[in-house]
Amino acid sequence: MSFTFRPLDEISAQTILDWQYEPPYDIYNLASPDPEGVLQYLLDPQNAFYSIYGQMGNLEAFCSFGPDGQVNGGDYSTPALDIGLGVRPDLTGQRRGSQYISAVIDFAIHTYSPERLRVTIADFNSRAMRVWEKAGFQVVQKFQGGWTNMDFVIMMKIVP
Repeated sequence: MSFTFRPLDEISAQTILDWQYEPPYDIYNLASPDPEGVLQYLLDPQNAFYSIYGQMGNLEAFCSFGPDGQVNGGDYSTPALDIGLGVRPDLTGQRRGSQYISAVIDFAIHTYSPERLRVTIADFNSRAMRVWEKAGFQVVQKFQGGWTNMDFVIMMKIVP
């Protein structure tokens, strides 16, 4: 399956702000008491957010590259490109995660030429960890952090 990546625009960002995940994945909801502030954050080119469109031209996911993918409390001293990824709620749990991850990895390598890639995932999200592990990522750290002080894992992959 092929995907198209575009810098996140206001229409796509507004759509993503409305996505609602079911518990326990609701920690990934972007709804906020300050929706305008979140919108401006998503649209700021320094935060490197991209929309991901499927073959039919529908918004299916989004990703970010850089510090947005980090969670307070983790050790990010090893140089790596941090990746954030969100899939439209109705498309999660359909065994398509590896397709999104593969496309995001390819895009990251061709766009940023990193030596290492890194993701930070909530520890309860075992299905995401399995898919990233199948893509060659390994757990390098476990920690408690973020605004919820929950358990997270950092996974890393060396780019060949």
